[in-house]
Amino acid sequence: MPLNDGYGVVLGTVDSYYRDDPDNFGKYYHEHIIVQTNNGNYQCAIDVDSKNSAVGVEWRTVTLKTSELNNIISLGGGFHNLASNSASGAIDYIRSEMFKTRMGCAYLIYKLLGKSKKPADFWKKGVGIDAISDLEPIIQETKDKGLPVLIFGEPFTSGLGIHNIHQNQGDPAGTHWWNENGIWQDGCTILQQSADTWIAFLNKFSTQSYLTDDNGHPL
Repeated sequence: MPLNDGYGVVLGTVDSYYRDDPDNFGKYYHEHIIVQTNNGNYQCAIDVDSKNSAVGVEWRTVTLKTSELNNIISLGGGFHNLASNSASGAIDYIRSEMFKTRMGCAYLIYKLLGKSKKPADFWKKGVGIDAISDLEPIIQETKDKGLPVLIFGEPFTSGLGIHNIHQNQGDPAGTHWWNENGIWQDGCTILQQSADTWIAFLNKFSTQSYLTDDNGHPL
């Protein structure tokens, strides 16, 4: 099943950003980016909660070119609903060509070196504060330069904002999130750093699979 309230992208500039207060264990649950658009400011809650997992969260950054994002950039500022398919500009960590191509190149390099590499090896692992510490300098550079940000996720039911900004597939059977598994609906934060350089921040939970079927359920 897809996300309950749809899926889309916010395009604007970084007004500000902040962390949730830590809980009693010193962990952080969200990094909030306030995205300024002509339609108002959108609160974007990037989820880096460990969900009480022994490993916590996993994340990686991918450098992209402007040409790979032109179909989304051309939509203009504000929030845009996206169909969960490969043609709409939706993000899928596993299926999006811009991520698959780079993963494939890395596999090839390791194969040529006589080494093996599996999907898990491409992700950093830690707790929420570790992920946030990697993300915030990227946000700050985009903010300092007044460059655009693209944030993908599920829109709020009330007010301007999006959440579920993380992988939205691969959750195991029996969990609360199983029914929201789906392909082409992953949350993602993509920040422009220069004229032809964007950094995509991908984040998932350690319980989520690196490979999924056509319904977004783990393989």
